[in-house]
Amino acid sequence: MQRSRKAALFGVILLGSAGTGEAQSQPARLEEARSVTKEVAERPPGPPAQLLFGVLPVSTRSLEARTLVEKALENYENVMLDESIAQAKKATEIDSQFALAYAVWSFAARRDEPAGEALAKASVLVDNAPPEEQLLVRWMVATQSPDLLPAITLMNDMLRALPDNKHILYLSGEWLYFQQDYERSRRLFEKALQNDPNFPPSLNMLGYAYVETGTPDPVKAKAALERYAELLPNQPNPHDSLGEMLRFAGDDLGSLAEYRKALQVAPTFYSSQLGLGETLTLMGKYDEARSNMDKAVPMASTARDRLHIEFQKVLISFWEGKATEGRSALAALDEKARQENDGYAQYEIGLGRALFAESPAAELSLLAKLENTFANPFNAMAEGDRHTAQAAILREKVRVLSLMKNVDGARAGVRQLEILARQTRDTIIENCYESARGYVFYAVGEYSSAADELSSDPQNPLVTRQLILAYEKLGDRTAAELNRNRLNFLRSDTPQWFAASHAPAAN
Repeated sequence: MQRSRKAALFGVILLGSAGTGEAQSQPARLEEARSVTKEVAERPPGPPAQLLFGVLPVSTRSLEARTLVEKALENYENVMLDESIAQAKKATEIDSQFALAYAVWSFAARRDEPAGEALAKASVLVDNAPPEEQLLVRWMVATQSPDLLPAITLMNDMLRALPDNKHILYLSGEWLYFQQDYERSRRLFEKALQNDPNFPPSLNMLGYAYVETGTPDPVKAKAALERYAELLPNQPNPHDSLGEMLRFAGDDLGSLAEYRKALQVAPTFYSSQLGLGETLTLMGKYDEARSNMDKAVPMASTARDRLHIEFQKVLISFWEGKATEGRSALAALDEKARQENDGYAQYEIGLGRALFAESPAAELSLLAKLENTFANPFNAMAEGDRHTAQAAILREKVRVLSLMKNVDGARAGVRQLEILARQTRDTIIENCYESARGYVFYAVGEYSSAADELSSDPQNPLVTRQLILAYEKLGDRTAAELNRNRLNFLRSDTPQWFAASHAPAAN
């Protein structure tokens, strides 16, 4: 699984102290969420209802439809998203009233091309499903909403209702992982393995979670992924995951070896072909990196993936020290993404252009244009992701203004983030707001407050670097070293990592 494509841009952070407090202060919303457990009307006579994975009652009476949804969920868990979508979609053709089939279809599709019609259909049909199916469907629907409070409540309800079901534990843990709540996700993956020690999906995600926690443990991460590979010797993804984790840990030769093993299993496995190019970029083997990225292009199944490969290839120019050439190429690629009306690519490329701008003033100009692009809804991006993009853009604007000592301008950006956080109740936006406040506190010399706020988003290399600087100003060498270690495990060929690792010495 390529973490950088699936999580880095549009993951959502939740369940920190602020999110928990908010949940406790909304009794009306909680009661509404809990109402999903109400009994539904008695079904007409016919064949008995099916049990998903033998335990969870579902509305369909079709064995084939239920089996297809089980396969769809299993393929989702094993990062076979195209297969998952196809199987869930086929289940809806067999039983057009099966709410969970539509929910799984939309849930698997949300990472790439959101399936709005399937999401709407699941929402309409859910009232006719058994209580257990209602809970899972409503949770899947809620995870695709800009307001995540119901999703949090529903997830907790699911875990109470089915505390030992490995699939529920995995789905909840994976969602928390992509929300960047790595500690809780790790505990859920470990609990799933207590019930089934040979459950591959949890081993896969543990390989990532062990290096994402406050104290990264690459030994445990490698052990989990090696066990994952042992269980699935004929699949490429275990080697792909191990290749990516080893790159985070700085073992580039090991990373290359695992990516090549994945390609031996599946010669057209796009993620590993791109992974070779990304690791080679960090090794300084730029021509070889470009060659491998070129090989990845025909393997990519979507225009968005092809734009991402082009973006990663352009970034090599900056690693080579050819910034002028890179900026020109990024401008052309930005225009291409606009012509293709891909909001996700526009965000990735546009933010990259800003981070690689020749001066703070030029970066602010590019950020202003990008902010305008994402200021209003448009059909090129799901609303929740658009809000996340807005928050990241605003946080970067605050960072630049703070570095320029334009404290008034930075505070204005913080106020924009505060409004956005209040409107969406999305905790990733709240964390962008808090880390933006951290930049302002640092600019005015309030280093203790800066450290408190910056610690809200330790997965962003630039935020983590600023957090290290704050602890150094405070003379807290232990905390600075702890976060320096965490920063090492964010190593990747992204604009954020480049900017953090090439930043000038602090004042």
